[in-house]
Amino acid sequence: MELVADSLACDRGGRNVFTDLSFSVSAGEALTVTGRNGAGKSSLLRIIAGLLRATSGSVLLTGGQRDLSLAEQAHYVGHQDACKPALTVAENLEFWSCYLGGKIRSNALDAVGLNALADLPAAYLSAGQKRRLALARLIAVRRPVWLLDEPTSALDTAAQKMLAASMKTHLKSGGLIVAAAHGPIGLSRARQLRLGGA
Repeated sequence: MELVADSLACDRGGRNVFTDLSFSVSAGEALTVTGRNGAGKSSLLRIIAGLLRATSGSVLLTGGQRDLSLAEQAHYVGHQDACKPALTVAENLEFWSCYLGGKIRSNALDAVGLNALADLPAAYLSAGQKRRLALARLIAVRRPVWLLDEPTSALDTAAQKMLAASMKTHLKSGGLIVAAAHGPIGLSRARQLRLGGA
């Protein structure tokens, strides 16, 4: 399986964000996208996820399931944690599992350290706990492509280690990761793609 971006360009609000961007990421690999604020890191992830249209160029997933689109084979975790405050932690995860069309894996909340809070409304979670709940979707429903925008945001050291272990497990199982980040995310072997020059 390989994610291939060819000659991508992105305009936002009449401003050219990036142009002629090409790269590939194979199964078992991670690509960390870096760059200054406004360089297009989030826009790139949103293009790959099918949430934003590129001005030109293409993104293809080869070797995946032919009857599914790239978006249907990818998890996208953006800046917003997308937790419904009135639903409990467990209900939030159940909602996302139904939305993503998968059968929920029973260990997902335990894997992110939220099992004890399963019956608590998400409104009472801290920022770090909400982030962990958002990341639980990655484990709850299997999808080969992970698109992560600042995945360590609001996470304490223990939660960052948990995320790093989950990412390594995903890569070992043949998945691939594209992550936008300003700092280390716990994947020492990740390749880097820098947007916006120096």
